[in-house]
Amino acid sequence: MRVDLFDFDLPDERIALRPARPRDAARLLVVKPGAAPEDHIVRELPDLLRPGDALVFNDTRVIPAQLFGERVREGVSARIGVTLHMREAGDRWRAFLRPAKKIAAGDRILFGEQADRACLVSGLAATVAEKGDAGEVVLAFALSGPDLDAAIASLGHIPLPPYIASKRPEDAEDRADYQTIYAREEGAVAAPTAGLHFTPELFERLDARGVERHFVTLHVGAGTFLPVKADDTTDHRMHAERGEVSAATADALNAVRARGGRVVAVGTTSLRLLESAAGEDRVIRPFSGPTSIFITPGYRFRAIDLLMTNFHLPRSTLFMLVSAFSGLETMREAYRHAIENGYRFYSYGDASLLFPAEAE
Repeated sequence: MRVDLFDFDLPDERIALRPARPRDAARLLVVKPGAAPEDHIVRELPDLLRPGDALVFNDTRVIPAQLFGERVREGVSARIGVTLHMREAGDRWRAFLRPAKKIAAGDRILFGEQADRACLVSGLAATVAEKGDAGEVVLAFALSGPDLDAAIASLGHIPLPPYIASKRPEDAEDRADYQTIYAREEGAVAAPTAGLHFTPELFERLDARGVERHFVTLHVGAGTFLPVKADDTTDHRMHAERGEVSAATADALNAVRARGGRVVAVGTTSLRLLESAAGEDRVIRPFSGPTSIFITPGYRFRAIDLLMTNFHLPRSTLFMLVSAFSGLETMREAYRHAIENGYRFYSYGDASLLFPAEAE
């Protein structure tokens, strides 16, 4: 499909720079194909679901995956920005570098204070093991496992989405704000942002309503921030992200559907992982490994019945995904309503609860 079909005008002031406080005070737009959009707030979610439904959350934990270092070659140095996006081994990460033209395979990059060896994490070094396209590399670090994790935690920064980072720097509040309250499995570069709206109080109300909670893990990569530069969706390449659906979670979600409940994905990351784990028979199976699933209109959904997600940017793969789920014209109208009525977009913005388009 033509990428320009997914374009729309989004005023800069609609992009949220801070989250709603409290988290569940964010607005929630309910979108049902064939009906007018309904304005709600997130804390009303239990009233919008049915007993026996199941919410599926991505429990990945964001790490401070943005590093700044120096490449030294033949006495000439260059400042290098690094965004880690997928771990490949105990000492290796796939990453994006800027500026990529100044880097070659075999180059060594130094992070932090190399002279002070009194502290293990005072300095960190990596070698460019591979160089790919569009600034993507594989970095082999001098540290491995927990030691490397500690160094990244000490030297790294939270990689805020470009549309936020271009307007303000990361600060101490982001370390808490850009993390779900249930984050557990470390490895994400970006937050599963629909989950940022949940609070302990909202969980209690969902429990009282009889709505189940289940967790999967997809380590969101920096590829989620990349714009679609192709003119046609068939020419766009998705970067792989690692995920896991346990056997217990797969069995529980299949049981929910078998007894008439609905599987509600909290965020596009949960949706993409569940769809990667489901077969054409609509049965969800255990899954562990990378996925690069790219969902555009025409895709037949197998694993989920509803989707809770934030508002996405024009021409993004995520707006393509929600258009595949609820219909392109439905989402155009929903986003038009959201923009006209002051909804806040993107990672720290408001949310929507989407119902599926009628099957053709």
